[in-house]
Amino acid sequence: MAITNSNINKLTNKQLSIQLSLNGLSFCILQKDTNTISTLKTIDFNRKLNPIELLDELKGLFNTEPPLHDNFDNICIIHDNELSTLVPKPLFNEDALADYLKFNSKILKSDYITYDNVLLSDSVCVYIPYININNYLIDKFGAFTFKHISTVLIESILQLEKNAEVTKVYVNVSASHLEIIVVEKAKLIFYNTFEYITKEDFIYYILYTAEQLNLNPEVFNLVFIGDINKDDEFYKITYRYVRHITFGNRNDTFKFIENTKTNYSNFALIKSF
Repeated sequence: MAITNSNINKLTNKQLSIQLSLNGLSFCILQKDTNTISTLKTIDFNRKLNPIELLDELKGLFNTEPPLHDNFDNICIIHDNELSTLVPKPLFNEDALADYLKFNSKILKSDYITYDNVLLSDSVCVYIPYININNYLIDKFGAFTFKHISTVLIESILQLEKNAEVTKVYVNVSASHLEIIVVEKAKLIFYNTFEYITKEDFIYYILYTAEQLNLNPEVFNLVFIGDINKDDEFYKITYRYVRHITFGNRNDTFKFIENTKTNYSNFALIKSF
């Protein structure tokens, strides 16, 4: 969804993407004329914040990070939370947004509910964005686009898997939660997000999802993206139960001033451009 007002900035060939969750935030700046990621930064919080505290962190970021003082031609905000659900497009009714969410999320009458059309999957992501963040950014920038993280992940993964013939289970790993996206022959089969604390939580959600979808851990292909590597305890415990594990690839063509941790880290943030 796009938000705009009457402010118009001078064209700079720069694009900004910010990913926001209650456990951390990250931002990335793309210099379009040179196809270069000039700035990429991730900040993890020591605890789970509330939306008011998250806004304070974002304000502090704009005060302390000189690259964010520039003007940007385009700004994309990624809302990374569990307050979402997918609805098949043929069944979608814009007047029933709260009804879709109330079965798996605690919602209040004052909550602002919106939706993204998820390209390639014939579905709609209904979600609650951090509206206080949106209000702050509309005052600051005047125009920006915002999406739910599931929209970015699903669209990007379906594009990567458009010619695939095998079932793949993608696991996008963050500091305290993971998204699981299952695709089969370029079609979305499953999406959900889970909070975890221990490595036992982590593997439980992967194996439970596989069981519910009748996927054999000896057969299906698991693809890790996000913040994980072979030295992590989360990788090691998964390797004990799942035979075929690989790491993904953003397959982007950007140049980087500073290299990313891996070619699959900051997946949603970078793929939002």
